[in-house]
Amino acid sequence: MPDPRPDAPILFRLQATPLRRAVGTGSLLALGGFMVYLGTAFPPAGLAAKLALPGFGVLILWQATRLWRASAAALVLTEDELREDGGRRLALMDDIETVARGTFAFKPSNGFLLTLRTPGERGWAPGLWWRVGRRIGVGGVISRYPGRQLADMIDQQIAARRAARAVK
Repeated sequence: MPDPRPDAPILFRLQATPLRRAVGTGSLLALGGFMVYLGTAFPPAGLAAKLALPGFGVLILWQATRLWRASAAALVLTEDELREDGGRRLALMDDIETVARGTFAFKPSNGFLLTLRTPGERGWAPGLWWRVGRRIGVGGVISRYPGRQLADMIDQQIAARRAARAVK
């Protein structure tokens, strides 16, 4: 499969709003800070608990910084691919089989799930997308309606490609 055109026009751009980014990151910062505070101000009796509570708090604080950085990126849809605005490719359009956005789909909040034909490298941008095997979940701190619009556009492109293949 040839590489997509680097100058392909952007059909849709999906980005988290500043308020959603701040609320998501702030929630993690508050939880992590509270856990560190509890573990140091009121240390539990056991050694394992003394280390675990602040340790998990620090881990959550680290995840908050990852969420803040990752959610600054935008997802870009072109005719050929879905990628981050920094250039990291999530999926080629020819490789996407289905888009699941139903209530019972295993998908991120306000997002959708893509099923690919071929498995890809694992990846995760907290609050924006994740990929495991043949599945890509898009969502988290994105707004519901832009996420739905992106899913609809991908679904329309898949349907158009299937119709074009059927005609041939």
